[in-house]
Amino acid sequence: MNGSIGLTHYLVVAAILFTMGVLGIFLNRKNLIVILMAIELILLAVNINFVAFSAALHDLVGQVFAMFVLTVAAGEAAIGLAILVIYFRGRGTIAVDDANRMKG
Repeated sequence: MNGSIGLTHYLVVAAILFTMGVLGIFLNRKNLIVILMAIELILLAVNINFVAFSAALHDLVGQVFAMFVLTVAAGEAAIGLAILVIYFRGRGTIAVDDANRMKG
């Protein structure tokens, strides 16, 4: 091995990030902010895969698609946090257990 970073290294990092995101969602069902951050980790892992395969295949489509995913992730974070702030103002807590009692 010549010490260069190859496609496998990027895929391993993406798999670790994806696993951390999934575990963050399933192990933490109390805090909505942590769940939103876990979703962002999953999207980051997907973007790493897109960019890694795009570079390996010498095709820009994966990198362009990663930019679209980043745009959607930014919108999701902004809207999710806005909903979270409005929910906190009404309830005084952001516990997921209390979210089940929402009306509407």
